[in-house]
Amino acid sequence: MADDIDALLARESASLNKDKEINRILACFQLDPYSILDLLPGCPPSDIRAQYRRKSLLIHPDKTTNPDAPEAFNRLKKAEAELMDEKKRVLLDEAIADARKLLIKERGWSTSHPDLTTPEFIASWRERTKAVLVEAELRRRRKAKLAMKEEGREREKEESEIEERKRKRDQQKLWEDTRDDRINNWRNYSKTATKKKKQKTSVLG
Repeated sequence: MADDIDALLARESASLNKDKEINRILACFQLDPYSILDLLPGCPPSDIRAQYRRKSLLIHPDKTTNPDAPEAFNRLKKAEAELMDEKKRVLLDEAIADARKLLIKERGWSTSHPDLTTPEFIASWRERTKAVLVEAELRRRRKAKLAMKEEGREREKEESEIEERKRKRDQQKLWEDTRDDRINNWRNYSKTATKKKKQKTSVLG
Protein backbone atom coordinates (compact mmCIF):
# COMPACT_ATOMS: atom_id res chain seq x y z
CA MET A 1 0.00 0.00 0.00
CA ALA A 2 2.80 2.40 0.94
CA ASP A 3 4.60 1.57 -2.33
CA ASP A 4 1.44 2.38 -4.31
CA ILE A 5 1.10 5.74 -2.55
CA ASP A 6 4.75 6.54 -3.19
CA ALA A 7 4.36 5.64 -6.87
CA LEU A 8 1.25 7.78 -7.15
CA LEU A 9 2.97 10.72 -5.49
CA ALA A 10 5.95 10.30 -7.78
CA ARG A 11 3.69 10.37 -10.85
CA GLU A 12 1.87 13.43 -9.54
CA SER A 13 5.16 15.17 -8.85
CA ALA A 14 6.46 14.35 -12.34
CA SER A 15 3.22 15.62 -13.88
CA LEU A 16 3.45 18.86 -11.91
CA ASN A 17 7.05 19.34 -13.02
CA LYS A 18 6.03 18.88 -16.64
CA ASP A 19 3.16 21.35 -16.31
CA LYS A 20 5.43 23.83 -14.55
CA GLU A 21 8.02 23.62 -17.33
CA ILE A 22 5.38 23.92 -20.05
CA ASN A 23 3.95 27.04 -18.38
CA ARG A 24 7.47 28.49 -18.01
CA ILE A 25 8.26 28.02 -21.68
CA LEU A 26 4.96 29.53 -22.81
CA ALA A 27 5.54 32.54 -20.54
CA CYS A 28 9.01 33.19 -22.00
CA PHE A 29 9.77 35.99 -24.42
CA GLN A 30 9.66 34.28 -27.81
CA LEU A 31 12.44 36.34 -29.40
CA ASP A 32 14.90 35.13 -26.74
CA PRO A 33 15.69 31.43 -27.29
CA TYR A 34 18.11 31.45 -24.35
CA SER A 35 15.26 32.17 -21.96
CA ILE A 36 13.10 29.46 -23.54
CA LEU A 37 15.86 26.92 -22.99
CA ASP A 38 16.62 28.47 -19.58
CA LEU A 39 20.27 29.08 -20.47
CA LEU A 40 22.58 32.02 -19.94
CA PRO A 41 23.86 33.75 -23.09
CA GLY A 42 27.22 32.67 -24.42
CA CYS A 43 26.97 29.03 -23.42
CA PRO A 44 28.62 26.47 -25.75
CA PRO A 45 26.62 24.48 -28.33
CA SER A 46 27.11 21.30 -26.28
CA ASP A 47 25.14 22.89 -23.41
CA ILE A 48 22.39 23.94 -25.84
CA ARG A 49 22.02 20.40 -27.19
CA ALA A 50 22.08 18.83 -23.73
CA GLN A 51 19.53 21.29 -22.31
CA TYR A 52 17.23 20.80 -25.28
CA ARG A 53 17.37 17.02 -24.87
CA ARG A 54 16.55 17.19 -21.15
CA LYS A 55 13.64 19.56 -21.59
CA SER A 56 12.24 17.93 -24.73
CA LEU A 57 12.13 14.58 -22.95
CA LEU A 58 10.32 16.24 -20.05
CA ILE A 59 7.58 18.03 -22.00
CA HIS A 60 7.24 15.90 -25.13
CA PRO A 61 3.55 15.71 -26.11
CA ASP A 62 3.75 11.89 -26.06
CA LYS A 63 4.75 11.98 -22.40
CA THR A 64 2.11 14.32 -21.01
CA THR A 65 -1.62 14.97 -21.39
CA ASN A 66 -1.17 18.73 -20.98
CA PRO A 67 -2.95 20.33 -23.99
CA ASP A 68 -0.29 23.07 -24.17
CA ALA A 69 2.55 20.57 -24.54
CA PRO A 70 2.66 20.67 -28.38
CA GLU A 71 2.99 24.47 -28.44
CA ALA A 72 5.65 24.47 -25.72
CA PHE A 73 7.54 21.68 -27.47
CA ASN A 74 7.48 23.56 -30.80
CA ARG A 75 8.85 26.70 -29.12
CA LEU A 76 11.57 24.65 -27.46
CA LYS A 77 12.51 23.03 -30.77
CA LYS A 78 12.58 26.40 -32.54
CA ALA A 79 14.76 27.90 -29.78
CA GLU A 80 17.27 25.07 -30.08
CA ALA A 81 17.38 25.41 -33.88
CA GLU A 82 18.03 29.16 -33.67
CA LEU A 83 20.81 28.78 -31.14
CA MET A 84 22.45 26.01 -33.12
CA ASP A 85 22.50 28.31 -36.16
CA GLU A 86 25.86 30.04 -35.67
CA LYS A 87 24.95 33.16 -37.67
CA LYS A 88 21.71 33.69 -35.74
CA ARG A 89 23.41 32.95 -32.42
CA VAL A 90 26.14 35.53 -33.09
CA LEU A 91 23.55 38.22 -33.88
CA LEU A 92 21.55 37.28 -30.79
CA ASP A 93 24.65 37.33 -28.57
CA GLU A 94 25.53 40.80 -29.89
CA ALA A 95 22.04 42.11 -29.08
CA ILE A 96 22.17 40.61 -25.59
CA ALA A 97 25.65 42.07 -25.01
CA ASP A 98 24.34 45.49 -26.11
CA ALA A 99 21.49 45.21 -23.59
CA ARG A 100 23.98 44.41 -20.82
CA LYS A 101 26.22 47.35 -21.75
CA LEU A 102 23.27 49.75 -21.78
CA LEU A 103 22.14 48.56 -18.36
CA ILE A 104 25.65 48.87 -16.87
CA LYS A 105 26.06 52.35 -18.36
CA GLU A 106 22.69 53.51 -16.99
CA ARG A 107 23.65 52.37 -13.52
CA GLY A 108 27.10 53.91 -13.72
CA TRP A 109 28.77 50.60 -12.91
CA SER A 110 32.07 49.17 -14.07
CA THR A 111 32.22 45.84 -15.91
CA SER A 112 33.58 44.26 -12.71
CA HIS A 113 30.76 45.45 -10.40
CA PRO A 114 29.90 42.72 -7.87
CA ASP A 115 26.14 42.98 -8.51
CA LEU A 116 26.45 41.90 -12.15
CA THR A 117 25.89 38.28 -11.14
CA THR A 118 22.92 38.85 -8.84
CA PRO A 119 19.47 37.49 -9.76
CA GLU A 120 18.14 41.06 -9.70
CA PHE A 121 20.61 42.24 -12.34
CA ILE A 122 20.11 39.14 -14.48
CA ALA A 123 16.33 39.71 -14.37
CA SER A 124 16.82 43.36 -15.38
CA TRP A 125 19.20 42.25 -18.09
CA ARG A 126 16.57 39.91 -19.53
CA GLU A 127 14.01 42.72 -19.52
CA ARG A 128 16.38 45.09 -21.29
CA THR A 129 17.24 42.32 -23.74
CA LYS A 130 13.54 42.13 -24.65
CA ALA A 131 13.53 45.81 -25.62
CA VAL A 132 16.70 45.44 -27.69
CA LEU A 133 15.41 42.31 -29.45
CA VAL A 134 12.03 43.92 -30.16
CA GLU A 135 13.76 46.92 -31.74
CA ALA A 136 15.98 44.59 -33.79
CA GLU A 137 12.93 42.63 -34.94
CA LEU A 138 11.12 45.84 -35.93
CA ARG A 139 14.16 46.94 -37.93
CA ARG A 140 14.26 43.54 -39.62
CA ARG A 141 10.57 43.76 -40.52
CA ARG A 142 10.92 47.31 -41.85
CA LYS A 143 13.87 46.21 -43.95
CA ALA A 144 11.94 43.18 -45.23
CA LYS A 145 8.95 45.39 -46.03
CA LEU A 146 11.14 47.82 -47.99
CA ALA A 147 12.75 44.90 -49.78
CA MET A 148 9.33 43.56 -50.71
CA LYS A 149 8.28 46.98 -52.04
CA GLU A 150 11.47 47.22 -54.06
CA GLU A 151 10.93 43.68 -55.32
CA GLY A 152 7.40 44.66 -56.28
CA ARG A 153 8.66 47.69 -58.20
CA GLU A 154 11.27 45.56 -59.95
CA ARG A 155 8.61 42.98 -60.82
CA GLU A 156 6.30 45.68 -62.20
CA LYS A 157 9.17 47.10 -64.25
CA GLU A 158 10.03 43.66 -65.58
CA GLU A 159 6.38 42.94 -66.42
CA SER A 160 6.12 46.32 -68.15
CA GLU A 161 9.23 45.57 -70.21
CA ILE A 162 7.87 42.14 -71.13
CA GLU A 163 4.56 43.72 -72.16
CA GLU A 164 6.39 46.36 -74.24
CA ARG A 165 8.46 43.68 -76.00
CA LYS A 166 5.27 41.72 -76.68
CA ARG A 167 3.56 44.84 -78.07
CA LYS A 168 6.50 45.48 -80.40
CA ARG A 169 6.51 41.85 -81.55
CA ASP A 170 2.77 42.06 -82.25
CA GLN A 171 3.27 45.30 -84.19
CA GLN A 172 6.10 43.74 -86.19
CA LYS A 173 4.01 40.66 -86.93
CA LEU A 174 1.05 42.82 -87.99
CA TRP A 175 3.36 44.85 -90.24
CA GLU A 176 4.69 41.69 -91.84
CA ASP A 177 1.24 40.07 -92.14
CA THR A 178 -0.16 43.12 -93.95
CA ARG A 179 2.86 43.67 -96.21
CA ASP A 180 1.28 41.99 -99.23
CA ASP A 181 -1.86 44.08 -98.82
CA ARG A 182 0.20 47.26 -98.65
CA ILE A 183 2.15 46.30 -101.73
CA ASN A 184 -1.00 45.47 -103.65
CA ASN A 185 -2.64 48.69 -102.54
CA TRP A 186 0.39 50.66 -103.63
CA ARG A 187 0.46 48.92 -107.00
CA ASN A 188 -3.25 49.58 -107.50
CA TYR A 189 -2.75 53.19 -106.48
CA SER A 190 0.19 53.54 -108.88
CA LYS A 191 -1.78 52.00 -111.75
CA THR A 192 -4.75 54.25 -111.06
CA ALA A 193 -2.53 57.32 -110.81
CA THR A 194 -0.75 56.42 -114.06
CA LYS A 195 -4.03 55.78 -115.83
CA LYS A 196 -5.45 59.12 -114.68
CA LYS A 197 -2.27 60.86 -115.80
CA LYS A 198 -2.52 59.32 -119.25
CA GLN A 199 -6.19 60.26 -119.53
CA LYS A 200 -5.39 63.81 -118.50
CA THR A 201 -2.56 64.01 -121.01
CA SER A 202 -4.84 62.64 -123.71
CA VAL A 203 -7.52 65.24 -123.00
CA LEU A 204 -4.99 68.06 -123.01
CA GLY A 205 -3.43 66.81 -126.21
